[in-house]
Amino acid sequence: MNNNNESISTTTHQNANVGTYTDNHIQRRLQQLLTDLQLDDAPAGGALVVYQAGKCIAQASVGLARADLSWNTDTLSLNFSTGKGILATLVHVLVSQKKLDYDLPIAHYWSAFGVQNKEKITLRSVMSHQANLFSIQSIDLDNEIVLDWSMMLEKIAAMPVTAPEQAELYDSAYSALVYGWVLGGVIEAVTAMPLAQALRHYLTEPLGIANSCYFGVPENQVDKVARLVKNFESVEEVSENAQESSQPQPRSRRHKPVLKPDSVDTLQAYSDLPSYACWQQQQAANQYAIQSVTADNKEQIEKVLPTLDTAQINRLYFDNSQLNLKNYKAALLLASKEPIDYYHPQTLQATIPAANGVASAHALATVYAMLASGGIWQGKTLIDEATFKQLSTPQVTGMDAVMPAHMDWRLGYHRRFSICNSDNFEVNTHNTKFHAPQSFGHMGYNGSVAWCDPERQLSFAFVHNFDVTMLNDIRQFALTEAILGLIDAEI
Repeated sequence: MNNNNESISTTTHQNANVGTYTDNHIQRRLQQLLTDLQLDDAPAGGALVVYQAGKCIAQASVGLARADLSWNTDTLSLNFSTGKGILATLVHVLVSQKKLDYDLPIAHYWSAFGVQNKEKITLRSVMSHQANLFSIQSIDLDNEIVLDWSMMLEKIAAMPVTAPEQAELYDSAYSALVYGWVLGGVIEAVTAMPLAQALRHYLTEPLGIANSCYFGVPENQVDKVARLVKNFESVEEVSENAQESSQPQPRSRRHKPVLKPDSVDTLQAYSDLPSYACWQQQQAANQYAIQSVTADNKEQIEKVLPTLDTAQINRLYFDNSQLNLKNYKAALLLASKEPIDYYHPQTLQATIPAANGVASAHALATVYAMLASGGIWQGKTLIDEATFKQLSTPQVTGMDAVMPAHMDWRLGYHRRFSICNSDNFEVNTHNTKFHAPQSFGHMGYNGSVAWCDPERQLSFAFVHNFDVTMLNDIRQFALTEAILGLIDAEI
């Protein structure tokens, strides 16, 4: 824990629905939790925002976003696939305005797309990751092409359909990169606007967040985006690097995040979390399921609940034993296998909507606050009731071919990942009744996340610059569980 970097924000945004909440119990508790979850990664940090019933009820921040910039809830952050939820929300606004239809072929709007057995593919199938358009490796690409929006739209329009390996085992195949160009191409086709302009006109301006949510960061905003601590540099050095290099160049120190051994302090911080007992019980339950346990030794096991590390806690949400590495790589890695530096100024300015969404915690929480209110924001309907019902209904419930989990894909969102607070409800899809959480949202590769809970009229966003991934970190899960527990305790 690093209290020197703690920042309790009391900013009142230019929004009539945001109040002052510095004496709020939830505010104070979440600030302490976020500070505790800095763990051994200071000076890196992050920010979170919580809305309920259209009002901001808590916000917190900790650490440094850049060498010369402390985190706050308006700090711009690279959030990877968390931006997919924003892109999907833009589509839903257009559906609500009758510019798009989930069940018409995409080729109806974008004729070049209707080749290579894609003639009948619909928005519904793409947004629920059932279209078999998940493999970026099926396209001949390099890093330079990926930054060229027009060329990528041509490549995506001409790409083939590719079934995942062992397709019979899965209900969906998460389109980690391709998805963004497909939806972006459709949006541009029906609005006759560049994607950035359509995002601003139809979604971010009506929500009052136009200067804090981007696909393609304006050049004058790049130096305000949070960076990884290992890449902290002065503004002058970043500018020099951008001028010397015509495209992002990989650096040896920019390696992929790896699971670090947990320190004693980290394990202690975990044990102090409000969800820790729940996690221990879930871990014990999982052990019962795979062992032959008698009534007597079950009682003994319950008396000595396990000490949990990062990997064990994360595994409660993502079962890495179910990860199909071939499908995962096909969805996320270019065939050239040369990593993209997403923090490079040119990459931030490019349009890669499935992967380089940049937004503040406040902006993300605002989008999901509108969704938590059924598509209404400050008395204005952005998404009508019929459209909202469709976008929030799970389309699939089985395992995903890329993500090692049951994602319960809606139209552009997955289920909220929480195991300690139950809010299941019964839905009927494809004539099959099942129970699924009403809450939905989207997480990013780095473990950022934003979600909404319409039943509680709740929304949450968490962004950060910790050098981790969603598969080797637990912060988003710890904060989600804590918020639900705090909210339910207030009811």
